[in-house]
Amino acid sequence: MADESTLFGLRGKKALIVGGGQGMGEASARFLAHAGCDVALVDLEQERADRVAAIVTGIGPRAVTVVGDVLDDAQIPRIVAEAEEKLGGLDRMVSIVGAASWGSLLETTGDIWDQQMRLNLRYFFLMSKEVANAMIRRGTGGRIVGIASVDGQRASPMRGAYGAAKAGLISVVQTMAVEWAPHNISVNAIAPGHIVTPRLFDTPRRVEGYANSLIPLRRRGTTDDIGKAVLFLLSDLASYVNGTTLDVDGGLLSANLFPQGLPASNG
Repeated sequence: MADESTLFGLRGKKALIVGGGQGMGEASARFLAHAGCDVALVDLEQERADRVAAIVTGIGPRAVTVVGDVLDDAQIPRIVAEAEEKLGGLDRMVSIVGAASWGSLLETTGDIWDQQMRLNLRYFFLMSKEVANAMIRRGTGGRIVGIASVDGQRASPMRGAYGAAKAGLISVVQTMAVEWAPHNISVNAIAPGHIVTPRLFDTPRRVEGYANSLIPLRRRGTTDDIGKAVLFLLSDLASYVNGTTLDVDGGLLSANLFPQGLPASNG
């Protein structure tokens, strides 16, 4: 059994965090740093990336920043090459950029559909392919994690294009896992449920409804909940996990077994 200092197998490894300047990306950076992993933080804004980099270096490992827009196909090779050069290679990647549009399928235009695919699926495919090629050139293998959603595993009313994109991400993760396994690259996804993030729009009714009616654990998730899952899947603890989607939702998907709502709490 490995001792605590080597349990995660991440000391000295180099991780690319796409969307590392806030929210789930920041949480992922902190947890990876505590395990000894150096990080490259990709963000649209230098100030956000610098803030998280300071947190990481305060913990101990190295942190570098790369400013760029991963939704611009032409920037992706430059972003990966810059991160690889600054860190001296890449062993891990987690990709966190994404957002949902709101509206029924009857209201969803072709432009909205394409925007949701680009924002939640297309860039992930292109980034993962670029990083996988970098890992293959080095010959050392690696691990990749994408952020899916519970909306990719069930009906997603009023978020249909988003749900379709996340379902596509889950599917392409499985295919990557099979095709890239001979190169010792494992690929997995995390499917968050209702997570409190800096961009989340909240109302008291929404908070009450999720916490007490829809989520069995009766609390909404935090970005730290996702950061811990990222740490697990990028670490040696998940060395034999490949092509899976880890639900981090407090039991939200399972609660669909109760169409009339959750059983009353005795607590």
